[in-house]
Amino acid sequence: MLDYNTLYEILRKEKYSDALQQLPKNFLEEFSEYISGKKELTVKDDDLFTDTSIKAKKQLENSLALFRELILRRKKKILNLVFVAAETGIMKRDYENMLSFEKEIFDKLVKAFEEGDKEISKTLNGKKGLIDQEKNKLILFNQDIEKFVDMTGNIIGPFKSGELVNLDSSVSEILVQSGKANFVDE
Repeated sequence: MLDYNTLYEILRKEKYSDALQQLPKNFLEEFSEYISGKKELTVKDDDLFTDTSIKAKKQLENSLALFRELILRRKKKILNLVFVAAETGIMKRDYENMLSFEKEIFDKLVKAFEEGDKEISKTLNGKKGLIDQEKNKLILFNQDIEKFVDMTGNIIGPFKSGELVNLDSSVSEILVQSGKANFVDE
């Protein structure tokens, strides 16, 4: 069963260690029970100014402050682990020490960083972002094509066989359907 001293000790270990500390699997449930017990003590006592009531209120306030600080420190460590995982691809460090909701957050953040890195890479490699990709399609010409007028009246081309071009999706569809080009799977 969790008590104030145990909570303080958990925070102390988390505070003075770089690694994410192992918490009991049912830590949140135990903390919830502990807080409920302290709330009952403060409400149950008729005299709000008795020593036990004052002490219970103070321990409740301090316990909530310790819990907030513990969760904040763990979030910071998880963010650092996300940065490491996004840059190196290694995700297992301290993963086993995370609570289940922390693992979910970690996985979602790593995925978000990976998607962001893909977008940066696409932009740096001359491809358009997600919004432009819906309007344009990347095709590979399998024969030489002379100049032609696109759907907006602009003259485009000529294109050589084997050339990769990012064109409006409607123009790309026509060129692929006519057998003059193929879509490039990304």
